[in-house]
Amino acid sequence: MAVSKSKKQGILDALKGQMKDAKAVVFADYQGLSVKDLKALRRLLTDKGVEIKVAKKTLIKLAAKDAGYLDIPDNVMEGPVAVAFSMESEVAAAKCLNEFAKKNQNLKLRGALFGGKILSIAETKVLATIPSKEELISKFIYLIKYPVSGFHGALHGVLSGFVRALNAVREKKEQTA
Repeated sequence: MAVSKSKKQGILDALKGQMKDAKAVVFADYQGLSVKDLKALRRLLTDKGVEIKVAKKTLIKLAAKDAGYLDIPDNVMEGPVAVAFSMESEVAAAKCLNEFAKKNQNLKLRGALFGGKILSIAETKVLATIPSKEELISKFIYLIKYPVSGFHGALHGVLSGFVRALNAVREKKEQTA
């Protein structure tokens, strides 16, 4: 069934707004996924704050052009294309899609729009391996805390050794007296 021009304009406007607001946009080929798998993918993405849309490639290209990405390569737009918009985290969409693609061979990453650049499939997979902001913060805190806790352990060992030595001297004096 044909989509009217006004509906296409509405879809285009929505895509433009999402592409401008998103921190990262990831393209995936979903050909061969069952309805059950698509629902599971949507649920996974929604839980991570990622929106996914399926639209005509011409509308996606027009929205990307309006967002400042002038020439999306043809290999990115091969097959049926789903577009995942990562609104909260820069890596959430790529991470979720990559994890799902590992479990389901029918989903394939096609590329991404990130930081004003169009990323290839390999670069998108690298983006998917970057730790999240929360993981990086926890690693940083661990690195800051580690030397302090090591210093504390060393001081504690010296002090406890000193106390044991004093206790041994006291016990020896009590035995001799």
